[in-house]
Amino acid sequence: MKKTTAFILLFLFALLAWNVFTFGDSVVNIDGDEIGGPLGALLATLFAGGGMLLAGCILLGVGVLLAVVFAGVGILCLGGLAIGALALALLVSPLLLPLLVPLAIVWFLMARSRKHRIMQQPV
Repeated sequence: MKKTTAFILLFLFALLAWNVFTFGDSVVNIDGDEIGGPLGALLATLFAGGGMLLAGCILLGVGVLLAVVFAGVGILCLGGLAIGALALALLVSPLLLPLLVPLAIVWFLMARSRKHRIMQQPV
């Protein structure tokens, strides 16, 4: 695997060198004036890199803005779901009354036995 990676990297560098020495004429057209040669290559690299840097900054700003907006929308959605769950619980609670009566009886008996246990302990 390591040998294959080395051959691939060597091949890519050979392609890069071949491209630079055979097709290395970069010509920049600024207001009708063509600038070629090494200065043209430098200007082309500068303008392309500057554009990519500007695009990266813009994408970062848009990402931060979208994160803030979606976080706000998410909080509003969670609040709406909580209000909806509360309304549903209020609507369903009369139907749950038969289940709450045995629970209340068990709770009362447990509290009563705990009270008697505390009273019987010597101080």
